[in-house]
Amino acid sequence: MKADTNKVRGSGSLWLPPNSRNYQLVYYRHGKVYRESSRTSDERKARRLLQRRVAEANGDFFVAPETRRIKVDELAEDMMRDYKLSGRKSTSDVKTRYETHLKPIFGHLPAAAITSAAIGKYAVDRQEEGAENGTINRELSALKRMFHLGKKCTPRKVADIPTFPRLAERNVRKGFVEDATYQPLADAAASVGIWMRAMFEVAFSFGWRLSEVANLRVAQVNVTGGTIRLYPGETKNDEGRIVIMTDTVRRLLEPCVAGKSPSDYVFTRANGKRVRDFRGAWKKVCEQAGVPELLFHDLRRTAVRNMVRSGIPERVAMQISGHKTRSIFDRYNIVSERDLRDAARAIERRSAEVASAPQRIPDPSAVPDRTSIN
Repeated sequence: MKADTNKVRGSGSLWLPPNSRNYQLVYYRHGKVYRESSRTSDERKARRLLQRRVAEANGDFFVAPETRRIKVDELAEDMMRDYKLSGRKSTSDVKTRYETHLKPIFGHLPAAAITSAAIGKYAVDRQEEGAENGTINRELSALKRMFHLGKKCTPRKVADIPTFPRLAERNVRKGFVEDATYQPLADAAASVGIWMRAMFEVAFSFGWRLSEVANLRVAQVNVTGGTIRLYPGETKNDEGRIVIMTDTVRRLLEPCVAGKSPSDYVFTRANGKRVRDFRGAWKKVCEQAGVPELLFHDLRRTAVRNMVRSGIPERVAMQISGHKTRSIFDRYNIVSERDLRDAARAIERRSAEVASAPQRIPDPSAVPDRTSIN
């Protein structure tokens, strides 16, 4: 065994084990000895690493060598547990993202081996696979959450958090239900069933998320009082909401709740089964109405814009649709070509009013000749 004569005073030393090329680090924390391979045969590099480990051991943010071998899979398990304890609705979605995309690349690696370069390469590879930047950001957010939880836990499982890129997201979805498209969609939805027609009208009128519409129970619908209530904890932002039904929504919901108990779901098929996955039915509706690319989520975007167009204060519109932040609300309230045409007509009307008003033409003789002023 070859010991290093240049020890880090009082705290550690280097030594070269027999039949080994790499230097071994030895250092102490609270009287406990820690041994760790430097993974290098370069004495200078090994000594610099030892100095770093000694500094960490004397500081508040020490991570033991065995902890540095913790794999990303273990961090993922901790994150899933945290999500379940917090009752997050996105638990299933995050688990799918991890199992499908992150785990095959990072799961088997030690968390300490995940670098910013590796994360950047993952993002580029996902782009080349055709993934949208927003999708990649969601995946990287999950990975970043794992590292933050690992650093906060006791004892720490993560020493350093790598830098995560934030890819630019573009609101490429601009689908709307234009006025001329509403009736064809309503008729096509009615041909599927009263449940489809009613779901379409609720989403079109109030801009509620698909899950908020599909999970409605009879107890939440007060046909007599004309209200629909979303309970706290059942919405994406966990805040409750209440809306006043339009006459059309009331007429459509009445047969949907008739004869059902308060705990029953509002939207059920003809056989009485709850409506869960209706992508096939919605595709049929859109194709029949001549808008095959329209998404059910586009009804939310449409409702937001229609409320603003109707003169509803944005604060009230946000309360109805359930938008908690102004930035997301503004993304949905996209100015359309029709809005721009309306603006152009308003400008023209104003210009015509100005042009028709008597004009005051200045008398040239009354205007001082500034060229003669010294």
